[in-house]
Order: sequence, then structure tokens, then C-alpha cells
Amino acid sequence: MKGLIQRVSSASVSVDGQIIADIPQGLLLLLGMERGDGPEQVEALARKIVNYRVFSDDQGRMNRSLLDISGALLVVPQFTLAADTGSGTRPGFSSAAPPELADTLFLQFLEVAGSLLPGARIERGQFGADMKVALVNDGPVTFML
Repeated sequence: MKGLIQRVSSASVSVDGQIIADIPQGLLLLLGMERGDGPEQVEALARKIVNYRVFSDDQGRMNRSLLDISGALLVVPQFTLAADTGSGTRPGFSSAAPPELADTLFLQFLEVAGSLLPGARIERGQFGADMKVALVNDGPVTFML
């Protein structure tokens, strides 16, 4: 399981020209599920993301987590994160989880994140849709987990 997080001032997802999700300050997570991923990977990545210290403290150091700032989370499924780009000029997707498994893991991730961030605003992209993602990357700050 791979997660690309971006610290954002705001972010949104549109499908067919309609905004389906938007958040203020927080994290945009592009989530890629791979073959062999299961509940253990979901739990571990969710815990890491919620507690990952990428927000500035009073001294300007990255020392606060999403939990610390009561920030929002926008989770977007993105199978291309599981691409094999090691050879040639065309990515391969044999390491990506099959759609049924990926969708299940995506929903599990949302559930676990919700339990770790009680009362927080958690939004989501639409699994399998052609999405347009807009964001204002704050920093920019981006990490691959």
C-alpha cells in the first residue's frame, strides 16, 4: 500500500464537472493499493498518516500532525501509485490490487481513518471514476509513505 500525502491549504475532487469532495487545511492523500495488501497495511498506513508530523509548530518546525491541528483529510484512490516504472517507457500495473480488493481496502481505510480522527472532516474521491483533483499545496510539502 502506498500513500502520497500533500499538506494542503485546500483541496477538492470533481467528477463530471461536479465537486464531490472538498477540504480546508489538512492532508490530501492519494492512496494506491497493491496485491497482497490487507487490513494490517490499512491500519498501519492510517495510523502513520494521522500521526505524521508535517504541520508547523510555533517555531516553524514540522512538529504537528493532522490530529494535533484538527485538520481535514481528503482520500483519493489512485491505482497508478502501484505502477511498475522500472523498465521501458510505459508503466505496468501487474502489482496493483484487483479492483474489487482495492475498493474494499479503500473503504476500510476510510473507516479506520474515521476512528482515528473522531469528529474530523474526512472526504473521499470516487473509486473507479475519472476524477479531477485540485489542490493548493502548502509549502509545498509532499511525502511518499
